[in-house]
Amino acid sequence: MIDFLQDSAVWIVTGSLLIVGLVGCVLPALPGHLFILLAAIGYRLMVGPSAGIAWWGFGILILLMAISQIFEIVSGSLGTQWFGGTKWGAFGAFVGGIVGLFFLPFGLLLGPLIGAFGFERLFAKKEVKESAVSGVGSMVGTLVGILVKLIIGVLMIGWFFLDIFLIGK
Repeated sequence: MIDFLQDSAVWIVTGSLLIVGLVGCVLPALPGHLFILLAAIGYRLMVGPSAGIAWWGFGILILLMAISQIFEIVSGSLGTQWFGGTKWGAFGAFVGGIVGLFFLPFGLLLGPLIGAFGFERLFAKKEVKESAVSGVGSMVGTLVGILVKLIIGVLMIGWFFLDIFLIGK
C-alpha cells in the first residue's frame, strides 16, 4: 500500500508539472519548457536511478528548451522580415517583444507589432501602410513562435515518456 501511495504521489507531482509546462508553452507568464524539464528532474530525484530516464536524456530536453527559447526571441523579427520589413523593423520587433514581456498578456503580441511599426516609421522612414504590414508580420511571427513552442513542449513530454518507458529501461 505504501508503494502505491508513493508511486501515486510521484506521478501526481510529475503530471502536474508536465501539465503546467504544456500550458506555459502557450501562456507567456509561465516558463513552460522549464516546468517540463523540472518534471523530468523531479521524477528522477523522486524515483532514483531506477527511474529509467538517462542523464543524457536531460541533455536532449535542455537542447529542445534552448531551441524553443531562441526561436521565441527571434520569431517576431523573422515575421517582420518575411512580410517585407527592413532590418530596422526586425530590430524594432525584437525590442518590442522584450518590452512587451513586462505588459503581459497583451504585450506579447502588441510589443513586437508596435516596435516593428515604430522602428519602420522612425528609422527606416517607411510610409504608414508599409510600417503596418511590417508590424502585422511581427505579430504573425510571434504567433508562429507560440505554435513552435507548443510543438517543442509536446516533443519534450514525448521524449520524457520515451526515455522512461523505452530507452532508459
